[in-house]
Amino acid sequence: MKFTAIHLMVVGSFQPVAKRWTDLQPARLKTFYLVTGVMGGTMYNTGKHVSLRPDKAHLVNISGGPLGYSYRLEEIRLHFGSEDSHGSEHLLNGQGFPGEVGRYKSREPMPYANIPNHPLLISLHLSENSNAFLNRMLNRDTITRINYKHDAFLLMGLNIADLYPDTTRYITYEGSITIPPCYETATWILINKPIYVTQMQMHSLRLLSQNEPYKIFLSMSDNTRPTQPLLQRCIRTNINFSKQGRDCPNNRALRPQYRDIHNVSAGCSLEM
Repeated sequence: MKFTAIHLMVVGSFQPVAKRWTDLQPARLKTFYLVTGVMGGTMYNTGKHVSLRPDKAHLVNISGGPLGYSYRLEEIRLHFGSEDSHGSEHLLNGQGFPGEVGRYKSREPMPYANIPNHPLLISLHLSENSNAFLNRMLNRDTITRINYKHDAFLLMGLNIADLYPDTTRYITYEGSITIPPCYETATWILINKPIYVTQMQMHSLRLLSQNEPYKIFLSMSDNTRPTQPLLQRCIRTNINFSKQGRDCPNNRALRPQYRDIHNVSAGCSLEM
């Protein structure tokens, strides 16, 4: 089943927010375009995140969607929780997911602080089979190379297209990034389809330490922000909630059901 991330990040602050269905604005949003080939990158334990930064020799460009220009992929960042019930910064009807993948992009040659840093987010769901790209990042031979803060490991032969779900549906809004310096120049894009990670891979992530090897072990998990009020910001989507979709178990469109003032359930995501 596909899930739609309805709890969104705060706009005008640097924390996630809870969101109501009535605030989502239907829009004619363009499709994303990804220009890449086989690339390499360095995976880091930053003490806060697992970060993969592409090498400069093989640029990955992303355009389309709500983006007005072509942007270069700067970083892939993993959020994850200490338990399967939470770990994503975005929630569905108050429910968290084991983790979330963020891709952060920038436009050159403008200075980093003055340009949008556009995160493209994908939820991680548990499955017996994992995403091909995550298999490269999270297999035992790789993930154990970055057990401690400041550890790094070079990966080659990666294809970023393997990380992108097969869907053109998403939610987007203007906001700010959730880690310092928290620039309020971001266009957040939430993809309407998850990718999958195994229980063993989640366990390996939770064994990564925030600290150097000579310090006490502190798991890197739960590296997310709490939700905050939305402050009447506009959020757009090209998801058609009114049309029948085969991904719902009863093969019919489900109307959103309110659980409380902050939460909304969309039943499941519906593809046009």
